[in-house]
Amino acid sequence: MKYKTAYLGMFTALAMILSYVESLFPSFYGIPGVKLGLANSMSLVILILIGVPGAFCVSVLRVILSGFLFGNLFSIAYSLAGALLSLSVMALSKKTGVFSVIGISILGGISHNIGQLIVAIFLVENLNLLYYFPILLFSGLVTGLIIGILSMEILKRLPGNLLR
Repeated sequence: MKYKTAYLGMFTALAMILSYVESLFPSFYGIPGVKLGLANSMSLVILILIGVPGAFCVSVLRVILSGFLFGNLFSIAYSLAGALLSLSVMALSKKTGVFSVIGISILGGISHNIGQLIVAIFLVENLNLLYYFPILLFSGLVTGLIIGILSMEILKRLPGNLLR
């Protein structure tokens, strides 16, 4: 664990790179606002390897830095709400020991979209945005599945003694 800070920095940088790469693509599935969430795979990997404090640091730093570099204040608000709710749900689901990495990721993807929808409802002050919920639920499930598979593959390929 003596290199934990260096690994957290490396994973934060990698998450920011993935955020940038994803910002180059307009949308996922052709639905406005729906992204794959590649950077969230780093948060999930850190959650599994190091735990909640490390994943929290990586998520918050990535959202704030990427928001200032590639987005705006609104994108920071949406991303931060999604990331914090998602991380909370993933941490709780990991703690139960019932869910696999893919299951944790699916719950994270769905809750990320719910967090963003809540912020959108407050910012726009319009409950009609709830009509978007089924689309966000489905997209969270699909993207959570993809990110879960990706994260599982990353975890398989990392050396077992990475953080010892």
